[in-house]
Amino acid sequence: MLANIDHVTIAVTDLDATRRFFELLGLEVTKSVVIKGPVMDEYMGVPGIEADHVTMVIPGQEVHQEIQLLHYHQPRVDRDPALGNLARDGFNHICFRVSDLDATVATLTAAGVTTRNAPMTFHDRKLVFLDGPDHVVIELAEWIDRLS
Repeated sequence: MLANIDHVTIAVTDLDATRRFFELLGLEVTKSVVIKGPVMDEYMGVPGIEADHVTMVIPGQEVHQEIQLLHYHQPRVDRDPALGNLARDGFNHICFRVSDLDATVATLTAAGVTTRNAPMTFHDRKLVFLDGPDHVVIELAEWIDRLS
């Protein structure tokens, strides 16, 4: 039934900083709109919603998948104090596949992004966790060929 993940939406407090973070990873903005009004109120289940809605994608990929950034103007959004804590239920983290983990980490750390751990190899991947925007944990994975 499923084909692939269509999108992940992240509610953010600093839209510009979050865009820059995902641009460092190679994503590009494809759409930027403000959502509001009765239709969006009903669909989202958030009365009085008014929010920037920015869609970002990895350019040139065969499978279209999106990261959608949602920056609320209204209503006031409560901060989840548990976000970023991997030892809890609910959303844990999002992982992006990269072609060269070491080079990607070097680029990100040079731009001020912090890693949560040293890279490790687990099964068929080289992995590292990053502190993402608004305490969303981002993982990077480089698939490795065990036969070489």
